[in-house]
Amino acid sequence: MVFVKPETVVAWHRKSFRLFWTRKVRHGNPGRPPIPKDVRELIRRLRRENPLWGAPRIHGELLKLGIDVGETSVGKYMLRRRNPPSQTSRTFLDNHIKTIVSVDFFTVPTIRFRILYVFLVLAPDRRRILHFGVTAHPTVEWTAQQLREALPWDADERHLLRDRDRIFGDEFTKQVKAMGIQEVLSAPRSPWQRAYVERLIGTFLRECLDHMIVFNQASLFRHVKSFLAYYHDSRTHSRWPRTRRNRGPCTRRTSEPSFPYRKSAVFTTGTSGAPPELSWPRRSCPQRKSCHFL
Repeated sequence: MVFVKPETVVAWHRKSFRLFWTRKVRHGNPGRPPIPKDVRELIRRLRRENPLWGAPRIHGELLKLGIDVGETSVGKYMLRRRNPPSQTSRTFLDNHIKTIVSVDFFTVPTIRFRILYVFLVLAPDRRRILHFGVTAHPTVEWTAQQLREALPWDADERHLLRDRDRIFGDEFTKQVKAMGIQEVLSAPRSPWQRAYVERLIGTFLRECLDHMIVFNQASLFRHVKSFLAYYHDSRTHSRWPRTRRNRGPCTRRTSEPSFPYRKSAVFTTGTSGAPPELSWPRRSCPQRKSCHFL
């Protein structure tokens, strides 16, 4: 007499069950007959030379040739066509950059640790900031109103690029559709798909807001407005090397690269943290006629 555990008896039963069905399957009727190699090669050739044909069409052509094979077998051995890849975010921006506007929020803490929100509307083609708004309580209605103020009804913009923030709710979506603009949502956690507006926010923080303490909403509005004046009129941009976006007063920008500085040059410091700007008095510029902007 042999004493075994119940688990051992159960294991013996399972092993016997597997051996029983293995022996029965091997000695039973065979499954689907294998397809000859030359038929498989013919299926792949038909698919390769006729990329628009599917399994039903190839199956019909094989039946015309007298080859009896199932449609499911044709679908199993035919070559899978790779769909063309969709355009990347960079391609989309290059193709539609003149009709795109990008919108986004960024936050700024005050001296009392209150969070303020800045809403930006950017035209990426010339890096122009069309509109901005400052609020402590951003709502869907407020955001939709900012969009109406930024874009007229006859605007040329046809695509609006934004993230998936919940602040852009149903009211904002209805407003965009009513203006004839199509929303383009970036993928989750993919700020590089909105590179222009993200770069602009970084410029705001690095060159202005990181170097000061904001007291209240009115103070932040003045700082942003002052920096935008500097951003559009005086700041050099990498898209247009060493040039300003708009024409301004006569500065040290002459046709001679080695034109020396003069003692009569004056520095004018912009308000609200705007970087200093080097400008020339109008009478002291010896080559005033040659001063130009690209």
